[in-house]
Amino acid sequence: MLNSKEILKYTENLSILFVEDHDELRENTAEILKNFFYQVDSAKDGVDALKSYEKYHKENLKYYDLVLSDILMPNLNGVELTSKIYEINPAQFLIILSAYDESKYLLPLLNLGIEQFIKKPIDYQELLRVLLDSSKKLQENSLDGKVTVTTKIHLSHSVFFDKFNSSLNDNKKIISLTKYEIILLQLLSDKSAKIYSNEEIRNHYEVLEENLDIQNIRKLVSKLRKKLPKDSLESIYGIGYRIIPFMDI
Repeated sequence: MLNSKEILKYTENLSILFVEDHDELRENTAEILKNFFYQVDSAKDGVDALKSYEKYHKENLKYYDLVLSDILMPNLNGVELTSKIYEINPAQFLIILSAYDESKYLLPLLNLGIEQFIKKPIDYQELLRVLLDSSKKLQENSLDGKVTVTTKIHLSHSVFFDKFNSSLNDNKKIISLTKYEIILLQLLSDKSAKIYSNEEIRNHYEVLEENLDIQNIRKLVSKLRKKLPKDSLESIYGIGYRIIPFMDI
């Protein structure tokens, strides 16, 4: 279970805009968010969200630190909202709420550059985990105006993937990886927690002049998962795969 004090260390000075058309869910989730963020605003749809987004910037001369939005909404859906926000502020941190039956909307969001998705119905521990992860990245990116870069992606207390050396390490012991497994780990860890679609994975191998069809992607993922800590490589049904970095909290 996540520690509230640890989360607050990264979120208490941040602002968030929550966009959700279901009234009860919007109100209940907003109340939870208020325990962690100094300012929480909510919007009932994409049109309402854009008004709030522009108003907040006008009044504060800065944008919301985080935007958390549903996909299916009246007037302006989550894909359209995301596109318009990126036109205004390409650096905006956006988190999307999605149900499995909304998978057709996710590929356009992936193409826009969304890195974080949360499944619906909302698991609030998962929501807080993603918010903590995003808030940490925001703090790192704002430190001296520089982006903090690490070559090590931690997958458990003892296991990490070193992108620089292309090695999977467990307590200084090297876990053997095939060439194709290294390529996949390099890609998935490039943007931790981003969901990479089968098409993106296949295209990545093609750029490297390696052939890998969708059926073999599944086989590759299955073999790689056996070498990784439990739950560190997640399959998103109908969408793709992502690495879940380990957070020691």
